[in-house]
Amino acid sequence: MSWQAYVDTNLVGTGRVTQAAILGKAGGIWAKSSGIKISPEEQKAITAAFTNKAAVQASGFRVADQKYFFLSSDNYGDDPNLIVVQGKKQADGAVLAQTKQAILVVTYAFPQTAQDVGILVTGLGSYLASLNY
Repeated sequence: MSWQAYVDTNLVGTGRVTQAAILGKAGGIWAKSSGIKISPEEQKAITAAFTNKAAVQASGFRVADQKYFFLSSDNYGDDPNLIVVQGKKQADGAVLAQTKQAILVVTYAFPQTAQDVGILVTGLGSYLASLNY
């Protein structure tokens, strides 16, 4: 499956996700939904959110020029290669998931919840991590 197919089918295609992108952990956008714009500065900050938890807890993070306040940051299950960061902007939110080589970036709108979208994103992230991505 292509990276774009993961965005179109497994994320946005579910109807739970508003916008999505898959970034390379080493840089670059591998795939994205139409309309989402993630600047190089945002890419760097999103990547740093997984290594500098104190900064993201204090300042939140930005996706597509929208600021999200920090909700949580955790390893998913027993997999040290899957880290999930969640943020909120009023009733809407964003979920970031880092695997070995990729970062999933997802935004969602109310009535979707952080829990529902988090389960969706961590499921795909866990699958990609199992493939050494």
